[in-house]
Amino acid sequence: MNIEVTKKAVAWFEKELLLEKGQAIRFFGKTYGNTEVHEGFSVGMSVDQPDGDIMGKTEVNGVTYYAGAQDDWFFSGYNLEIDYNEDKDEPIYHFHEKR
Repeated sequence: MNIEVTKKAVAWFEKELLLEKGQAIRFFGKTYGNTEVHEGFSVGMSVDQPDGDIMGKTEVNGVTYYAGAQDDWFFSGYNLEIDYNEDKDEPIYHFHEKR
């Protein structure tokens, strides 16, 4: 799984979560809501260090953005793009099928 975080999304995370080098953001599936490919589930996030197998990760400005293998059920078959929604002032998540 590839994870891409746009420059606008990185700026939002750094500003809103006061991130510093060495910290990490975990993305996971949670109940309630919807995504482009999931009915009844949405993307959750937390400031959390990896503690097991990693399904996908990327590092930007010294911050790691990742999904753990325990969330394979949610991310399997997809790459994750994290962008910024200016109208809602929040991240937006796009799922792209792996090829």
